Amino acid sequence: MILDRRRCAALLAGGAVAAAAPRRAAAGRTLRVGERIDGGELPAREASWYKKLEEGRVECQLCPQSCTVADAERGTCGARENRGGTYFTLVHSLACSVHADPIEKKPFFHVMPGELALSYATAGCNVECKFCQNWEISQFRPEQVQSVYLPPEALVDAAKLAGARLTAATYSEPVIFWEYVRDAARAAMKAGLAPTVVSNGFIQEAPLKEVLPLLRAVKVDLKSFREEFYRDQIRGKLEPVLKALEIIRRAEVWLEIVVLLIPTLNDSETEVRDLSKWVKTNLGPDVPLHFTRFHPTYRLTDLPPTPVASLERAWKIARAEGLNFVYLGNLPTHPAENTVCPGCGEVLIRRLGFKILENRLNQGSCPACRRTIPGVWR
Repeated sequence: MILDRRRCAALLAGGAVAAAAPRRAAAGRTLRVGERIDGGELPAREASWYKKLEEGRVECQLCPQSCTVADAERGTCGARENRGGTYFTLVHSLACSVHADPIEKKPFFHVMPGELALSYATAGCNVECKFCQNWEISQFRPEQVQSVYLPPEALVDAAKLAGARLTAATYSEPVIFWEYVRDAARAAMKAGLAPTVVSNGFIQEAPLKEVLPLLRAVKVDLKSFREEFYRDQIRGKLEPVLKALEIIRRAEVWLEIVVLLIPTLNDSETEVRDLSKWVKTNLGPDVPLHFTRFHPTYRLTDLPPTPVASLERAWKIARAEGLNFVYLGNLPTHPAENTVCPGCGEVLIRRLGFKILENRLNQGSCPACRRTIPGVWR
């Protein structure tokens, strides 16, 4: 079952999902669950993770952009605004995209295979990837994108309605709606659902550590292993992402990494080898590493799709460097979609795109050699 914006709004407005308490919007009107927000005055609540400065300015302490924001101005993400020296998030509970997706689509390959995740996003992002696949929501301000009011309790009810056992903050960049992620994760855990996040990992240490205990799994898009790529292609920085990966791993929250291989930009043999070595040394050999195929989009349309040979070369390099679980994405029917026991070579989970064809895991172990396969299996 797919819940798009209209379907979700209709279901919520029609009473199929339990109504949460109405919320008072900034302009004084009351918001109802499922109500559309399409331009005009945005509802706002005070943000977390910021510091008040002199002359009514604030410093955002959520992501490494560390924006200093004057009164009546917004940060880089466009989703947080200074109003008289108080910083507000403009996107809490304003979902611009809601879908029930297979968890494999995130992709998570070691998290509850075959289950649905109620995926949600708000408008905005803290970087600008030239190859963004969801730029229609990530690169626009919240008042430029139609949203529905979907507070955490209603989000959980929507997940139950869709038959989803997980929630996933995804599509745009969850860091910029981190208060919503936090509160939705609390509601999901209370309801027995598994909260997950799909992020670029561009976040400061304090907010990351505060929310991690509420999450079952995090997937980080590691754009490149070169600082110049982050500077030139996404207007970000590599070092904070590497630090975030280490924090997530130490927190024992399940972690998977995706690298979108872009021809001539981040697919060299040297870079792939350096990245693979870093993952093994700093995160361990059991963190799944997905290499996915690039397709021209947004501001990067002058390059071809990633050659299959480049993806297969990256797979071989990562395996040779000692990583146990290396996958290839956007290549349906390729054998590197499957999960294979690193001990005996038995195929444990057979996939076709986002579909599970076979799952032979026995309580998280290989049925042939009984080796434990790390992951979140229930």
